[in-house]
Amino acid sequence: MNWLTDGISDVRRTADGWRWGRRSQVPRSAEPFVPAQQSTVFHTDWARTRAGRVAREVAQKGALEPLFRSQVRAHVQGLDVLTKLEGPVIFVANHASHLDTPLILLSLPKKWRRRTAVAAAADYFFDTWWRAVGSSIAFNTFPIERRGGTMATTPGAVLADGWSLVIFPEGTRSPDGFVGNFQLGAAYLATQHQVPVVPIAHRGTFAAMPRGQRWPSPGRRRLTIRFGEPLRPSADESPRDFAPRIRDALAALLDEDRSTWWEARRRAAAGRTPDPAGAATAQWRRVWEQTADLDPPEQSPRRIWHH
Repeated sequence: MNWLTDGISDVRRTADGWRWGRRSQVPRSAEPFVPAQQSTVFHTDWARTRAGRVAREVAQKGALEPLFRSQVRAHVQGLDVLTKLEGPVIFVANHASHLDTPLILLSLPKKWRRRTAVAAAADYFFDTWWRAVGSSIAFNTFPIERRGGTMATTPGAVLADGWSLVIFPEGTRSPDGFVGNFQLGAAYLATQHQVPVVPIAHRGTFAAMPRGQRWPSPGRRRLTIRFGEPLRPSADESPRDFAPRIRDALAALLDEDRSTWWEARRRAAAGRTPDPAGAATAQWRRVWEQTADLDPPEQSPRRIWHH
């Protein structure tokens, strides 16, 4: 059988050295270096001009809000904290769905909504011109490079112009509805520009339209959103020290939304606020928990079980 073994070896050696299709004969390690293609720089300053603001008001009140209200039911709490502020501020929220941005913006009073911009991933919302223009008009987004690159507008410049920001410090939507690790961007901006951070906790958006779903689930799912007391960084506080305070405040708001203000306060005082990252358990159980309906039991339709 040696002749068969030798024949197979010859065939394999020939296949390895043959240029199937257009395969290069030069090893990859010896190929010349080709710099990565620079991402396109999108300018969104036009969206914050007077004409852009008028177009956005028409788009939000005439199209976005009626469509949003027809698909989900939103319950808003804590807007009174904004009466103590002048702006600009940084709104920091958990991120579980594409419904998060319209939920936040449409929950804000008109005075705040008209002067709030949203930091959005350049590689997703600004990968095509029509998506870039659409998101800029509807949500006043400006691109943030998650992988590094050139930006036409920086968050600091938007803050300096007097605009408040919506930032999702997780950087991407949660795959299971629970809160992920916080990046330091929001804390860095707050400490560098000495602007307050308003934590926002919301629930129900993952159940209504989880990652990978293109349209809200039928049945007008109930969403809740809660605005927390503003957090102000001290003069000598670093972003690495301030970021955990923001995350703890968001965790307390989520706990309050699930229970009551008093119970959440007691747990926070005792250092027993539930971790918003959830329990370390099977992925299907985490997803199952976050897709539960938020309607109170007395408002849920009765079900008859037949034995």
